[in-house]
Amino acid sequence: MVSHEGDGDGAGRNQPNPGAPLPPELDPRGRRRAKRDQAGRATTGQASGRVARDQPVGSSSPLTARHDVKRGVGIGVRTVTAVLAVAIVVVSGWAWLTYHDFKSKIPRVNAIGGSGKPTTDLDGKDQNLLVVGNDDRDTATDAELRQLGTTRDGGSYNTDTMMVMHLPANGEKATVISFPRDSYVAIPGHGTAKLNSAYVDGMVDHNGNKAYGARLLVQTIQNLTGLTIDHFVQVDLLGFYRISNAIGGVQVNLCQAQHEANSGIDLPKGVSTVKGTQALAFVRQRYGLPNGDLDRIKRQQYFLSAAFRKVSSAGVLLNVFKLQKLLKAVSSSLQMDNSLDPLKLAEQFQALTAGNLIFKTIPTHGTQDTDAGNVVVVEPAEVKQFVTQVVGSSANSGFGSAKTVSPGSFTLDVLNGSTADGAASRNADALRQLGFRLGVVDTAKGRSATTVIEYPDGMQAQAKTLAAHIPGAQGKQTDSVKRVTLLLGTDGLQVSAANSTHSFVQRAVTTPTPTSSNGMTAADTGACIN
Repeated sequence: MVSHEGDGDGAGRNQPNPGAPLPPELDPRGRRRAKRDQAGRATTGQASGRVARDQPVGSSSPLTARHDVKRGVGIGVRTVTAVLAVAIVVVSGWAWLTYHDFKSKIPRVNAIGGSGKPTTDLDGKDQNLLVVGNDDRDTATDAELRQLGTTRDGGSYNTDTMMVMHLPANGEKATVISFPRDSYVAIPGHGTAKLNSAYVDGMVDHNGNKAYGARLLVQTIQNLTGLTIDHFVQVDLLGFYRISNAIGGVQVNLCQAQHEANSGIDLPKGVSTVKGTQALAFVRQRYGLPNGDLDRIKRQQYFLSAAFRKVSSAGVLLNVFKLQKLLKAVSSSLQMDNSLDPLKLAEQFQALTAGNLIFKTIPTHGTQDTDAGNVVVVEPAEVKQFVTQVVGSSANSGFGSAKTVSPGSFTLDVLNGSTADGAASRNADALRQLGFRLGVVDTAKGRSATTVIEYPDGMQAQAKTLAAHIPGAQGKQTDSVKRVTLLLGTDGLQVSAANSTHSFVQRAVTTPTPTSSNGMTAADTGACIN
């Protein structure tokens, strides 16, 4: 049923909504308002010395014009705001989809877990990310192999690049610690060998399972440094090739022209932009360099520094196409442990500037020939002390603000949890020479991967006194001991003292002065490199 409301002439059915305003020419109120406006304009024109009738037909007064301008600006602002809002939604949606697509494509490896984790966490809430690189070609496409002039079966699982990235919880300076591939270290279950063989040893032990290779390498690095490795990232060396292409290459400055067949490098002296095959050759070359593998480590640090500067620039991060290429290159070239979130990792790097990313290398003592071939000599105790200083802690940070006491004011026990016969007796003798009082000197009930100073509550000062003579030893408060107890581990730490015949430091004096590459930051661009 249609309602015919109106004044009785039946026209109501065609009238507009009663709540909508009528056109001025049909609205009596509009005609009266128009007359008042016209009178007002005339009065205003007279009062201002202007003649209203001189205004062109259809023009507005200054006040009306300002009103129209404001109205126009308001519409413009609203339009721009609406467009920006749509853009933000679209870009955010794209970023969300891109990130989740990126995250879902990253292969995962169960690298964190198993045995060998330090009994105490040296750096608390700080994060340590082990980044390794090898010549794994499993992900290479046939086209990439043709471009590189190589074959799929020519690669190797040996981890020729190993770095621990230390990320402080407070977001301040991050440090990358490099490890020479030929470092002669203890590998659990495999004796002493080159560090880069640990990954392969773990794979071979478990029928080619890469997860076990990663776990054994993590355990070896933890034993060597005393750090707890929180996350693991593996990058195949093709990643250098792909990432350098994705960001358009990086600049390098060579001190001398480089032409070397094994790596395929062919670059002139001075500044060059490297990407693709030459980027890969730049980070792989070690033959023909004055310091061999140590110079290659510097090359890798140099490349990462240049890549960090390039990626953190607006030219990559704000370029949708470059960012897409970069994400694709990264996701196709690496594996992560199960719990690492790449977005959270990116957030940690967001506040970093190039000057706050520092590169260091563990101290070494030259090379020597062994059954494992020519190796780089490292002292585990010295490495622990170096790492402890790098992460901003002290060797006795587990003892709080306690003050040291006289060595002869308390009695301590020494237990041998290492594989070295007579270690407890030798270290007990060294401690006696330093004035310490010894109680039980015996073999521990089981093996310990790390050297630990155990102490009951209330004996922090005594434990701290002992820690001053065992660089790198970890402190642990526990109810399982009644007095300070030195538990010697398989990490090789021993009592260090100037008058100790068994001093680790004294034994190191016979080797060359330790060398390391320390203090380079990602902002360093001026000097040339070998």
